[in-house]
Amino acid sequence: MAHDEERVWELVEKIGICMLISRDGTDLRARPMAAYFDRDAHSLYFLTDAESHKEEEIAQDPHVALAFADTSDQNYLSISGTAEVSNDRERIRQLWSTPAKAWWDDPDDPSIRILKITPKDAQYWEGPGTVVSYIKMAAAAVSSARPVMGENRKVNL
Repeated sequence: MAHDEERVWELVEKIGICMLISRDGTDLRARPMAAYFDRDAHSLYFLTDAESHKEEEIAQDPHVALAFADTSDQNYLSISGTAEVSNDRERIRQLWSTPAKAWWDDPDDPSIRILKITPKDAQYWEGPGTVVSYIKMAAAAVSSARPVMGENRKVNL
């Protein structure tokens, strides 16, 4: 089980960008976000803007999902958890990186917020890679057998 949890963090680090899904009333909203993680704190973090609607959505329902996809290697990861928004200026400075400069001038911008996700569980699927996957699917199509496309694990975090 420890290996499975380690694999979840490895996939988060390797893929980096995910779709963050939150609830807006009865609707679901997804948007791409750059994930930062802290294994010791058992948390994932995102820099977000105070003017985005995430803070309102999280206040209404803190349950979120994160969907990571590495299509080149056919690796996929889904994380479910709860979110909270904070104005933790120290954490903002810790997470500040070049991609953040596309949205804000510097880490002291007062509109930057931290979105912290505490994961509950994760599911990952590891495939044999794109070329091998296509070969297996083609072979299965002509033989009427289902292809073995890799492993799937559910991990409690």
